[in-house]
Amino acid sequence: MESSAPAVTVVLADDHDLVRLGLKALLATIPGIQVVGEARNGNELLAYLASNPHPDVVITDLAMPGLDGLAAIGVIRARYPQLRVLVVSMYDSVDFVKRAVASGANGYVVKDAPPEELERALQAVMANGAYFSSSVTHRLLQPQDPTAAELLTERQLEILTLLAAGRTSKQIGWELGLSPKTVDVHRARIMQRLGIADVASLARYAVRQGLVKP
Repeated sequence: MESSAPAVTVVLADDHDLVRLGLKALLATIPGIQVVGEARNGNELLAYLASNPHPDVVITDLAMPGLDGLAAIGVIRARYPQLRVLVVSMYDSVDFVKRAVASGANGYVVKDAPPEELERALQAVMANGAYFSSSVTHRLLQPQDPTAAELLTERQLEILTLLAAGRTSKQIGWELGLSPKTVDVHRARIMQRLGIADVASLARYAVRQGLVKP
């Protein structure tokens, strides 16, 4: 970006301090970029935007405690329609990308992308209003497997999420008002429908689908 142009102001939102520090250090090497604020979750991000001059770009993670990135993006798009939002996330599943775009994200970069891609993403988002990592674009163009939401009932999704979070059948039954035996029946049906043979693989599947954080 041209150093003679006004600085592009950026607010970072990520619940991991080291990630924010790394992004801030990387952005400091890009001429014409100025980080003006930071947030650890969606609530802090919205509070910053409500009480400070609006930045040009918000760079946000998706999986954050409290108000997550997807929800925050939706609020930002409703309140500040001109504000650019670039997602930088560890998740590269098509479902996550589509949900981010549906919420109002302008771009999507995966966290394992090369450092120089962040500069390209910012340039594209400011100039054209959109940027997606090549790996994300490749996934979007591939035939897609059904998502968990398409394969499972709402109750099964609830149970899968709790299983992946480490809950026992008894704990899940208590939370959902079901008997442990009924939970076991649901678990067996979930495994059969997904073609998964053990709880550890169920947990990994739930992480890939964005149902739980790793």
